[in-house]
Amino acid sequence: MSARGLLVAAPRSGSGKTTVTLALMRALRRRGLRIRGAKCGPDYIDPAFHWAATGEPSFNLDSFAMPPALLDTLASASAAQADLVLAEGSMGLFDGVRAVENRSGANADIAARYGWPVVLVIDVSGAAQSAAAVALGCRVYDPRLTIAGVILNKVASPRHRSLVEAGMEKAGLRVFGALSREAGLVLPERHLGLVQAGETADLAARLEKLADMAEAGLDLTALVEAAGGSVPPGAERSLVPPPGQRIAIAQDEAFSFLYPHMERGWREAGAELVPFSPMADEAPPETCDCCWLPGGYPELHAGRIAAAQRFLEGTRAFARTRPVHGECGGYMVLGESLEDAEGAIHPMLGLLPVATSYRRRKLHLGYRVARLTGDGTLGRRGARLIGHEFHYASVTSEPPDEASALARITDAEGTDLGFMGHRLGHVSGSFFHLIAAGE
Repeated sequence: MSARGLLVAAPRSGSGKTTVTLALMRALRRRGLRIRGAKCGPDYIDPAFHWAATGEPSFNLDSFAMPPALLDTLASASAAQADLVLAEGSMGLFDGVRAVENRSGANADIAARYGWPVVLVIDVSGAAQSAAAVALGCRVYDPRLTIAGVILNKVASPRHRSLVEAGMEKAGLRVFGALSREAGLVLPERHLGLVQAGETADLAARLEKLADMAEAGLDLTALVEAAGGSVPPGAERSLVPPPGQRIAIAQDEAFSFLYPHMERGWREAGAELVPFSPMADEAPPETCDCCWLPGGYPELHAGRIAAAQRFLEGTRAFARTRPVHGECGGYMVLGESLEDAEGAIHPMLGLLPVATSYRRRKLHLGYRVARLTGDGTLGRRGARLIGHEFHYASVTSEPPDEASALARITDAEGTDLGFMGHRLGHVSGSFFHLIAAGE
């Protein structure tokens, strides 16, 4: 029998979903419950915080990018090994793309699919009774959902709380508790979101403080009782075939954005994942038959990467005989040069004809649907892949043509965005983060 679940969501970004989710996870774990996290939509960073808070891996659940069978497989794997699943939303509860029903990528799709009641985190700074009107709108907007109640965040004073609660009572919305403004509990951020869990100073202490805050301000017993829903058994064992039997994967503070469900799928398909650290000047192990450079933050460490001669020379030698693929940050490192925020240009691997700049920043964000233009690490020519793009780097070199590009892409609504990435010999890469194979 699968565990019950809750979706922690909000009407908009910046309401405090991650802080509240981590506080609940840690507090309930301290009470002896086995908690599994999940993250709705494409996000590398929050699942690592979930793992730190619960001691259990956290998968992404994405109704646009993932086929239903894969969604059920991942949700089922979590629910079968937990007392409670706490899913964290992204952006606003209903924010997604224009797509067929239940496939928009919105948090609401996941709550509706599994019957998980929604707990709304309401940022009440700058509002009082009016906050109830926003929460009430969320309750009536989508009849598929059950809004279990609200958590009030950033409450300024006892009087402020009483006014907000009066509005919620009038709207018929249950209040599970309130959290006050406390800057010391804010997790540090950088340009792609939170500073990664592995880099956050005193993370264990921060999580314990969040749990203390939840114990003091929230009705944890009532929240657990409000959980519901169920997850059907999953049927899909993997997604995209592993790119090799023994995969060298760059893994350190510059390279860390590999989805947990990708790792799970590759391992279930029989592949072995072998980590190495470019930041420690390590080359991909010679015993591997493929190298994968994930996304991350190479733009913050470009000088150190450029000086890592064993990594550079070893990867170039590896690429002469075996596949090397780079996603986003990994793609930047596979290129000829990377310009950092100060304008210094650092030579990179030079395996692909691309130059990138973090100084010339421009946000690139959204789902991408790719058709491969040739056979390679990600599949056969014509294969359809679903993923996303999220970076601030700009390409300063000539764009690829069909002969040199990795894929042709569209956005989620089918708008043609042209050719993307590069492939040359055994090497390929792009800003595209792979999530799943297309249906």
